[in-house]
Amino acid sequence: MGKRIGTHSGSFHCDEALGCYLLRRTKEFAGAEIVRSRDPEVLRDLDVVIDVGGVYDADSRRFDHHQRGFDETFGLGFSTKLSSAGLVYKHYGREVVASVMGLLPSHADTETVYLKLYRSFMEALDAIDNGINQFDVDQPPRYVSSTDLSSRVGALNPRWNGDASAAATDAGFAKAVELTGHEFEEAVDYYSKAWLPARGIVQAAIQQRLEVDSSGEIFRLDTYCPWKDHLYELEHELELPSPLKFCVYQDERERKWRVQAVSVSAGSFQNRRSLPAAWRGLRDAELLE
Repeated sequence: MGKRIGTHSGSFHCDEALGCYLLRRTKEFAGAEIVRSRDPEVLRDLDVVIDVGGVYDADSRRFDHHQRGFDETFGLGFSTKLSSAGLVYKHYGREVVASVMGLLPSHADTETVYLKLYRSFMEALDAIDNGINQFDVDQPPRYVSSTDLSSRVGALNPRWNGDASAAATDAGFAKAVELTGHEFEEAVDYYSKAWLPARGIVQAAIQQRLEVDSSGEIFRLDTYCPWKDHLYELEHELELPSPLKFCVYQDERERKWRVQAVSVSAGSFQNRRSLPAAWRGLRDAELLE
């Protein structure tokens, strides 16, 4: 018999759908059958069980997060409690990301994308599934979003006045596995083929900043790319003695050089400080010198 993945029957959520996809992307569980049941006798003999059973034990391949006292997190500075998908990603994510990228799990780029994907894709799924608010404000939300991945998976469940048979629910779950898997692979594709190359360009520009200005607070992008998403992380990783203040880059549409101030933090409208007097009023040709 082939490998079998167990999860609960009935209404489904994004976390177990994605968890099943991730497991089936590993060598150990490639092509595994998914068995949906809440019967302990059925679940007991399965090779891996997620989101049901009340047990988290990686050695016995049991990945539930509903039991009392569960407080597992991803670690590495993240404090959000994990869902079943988060548990699977924590233990198998490197292998899956490496497989999608065509690299070894030990490759440095695999690790970079693995961590970025948790921060930008997985953590929100963990938080939503565990009912953790995005903002610590004791107020009702100003608007409701129903277009996130968790909401779209939820919409694949049978409607209250529709066909709620086990067959219909299982068919919806199969669609959810496909949907979450597609979105996950799209995210890996973006972060490996667009985000990661941009990170390399920004890192090189930061390391060459003293060639632009002796203050070390100005860096220049000879090849323009999205840089704000990388700057704050790289400042920390490279342990810069002083924060960067300005980015000089060429507007590819107008073929003009521009100077843009760095904001205090990501998403802030407050800049770190004004442009140095020596740089004010410089022409395009002078910015290149």
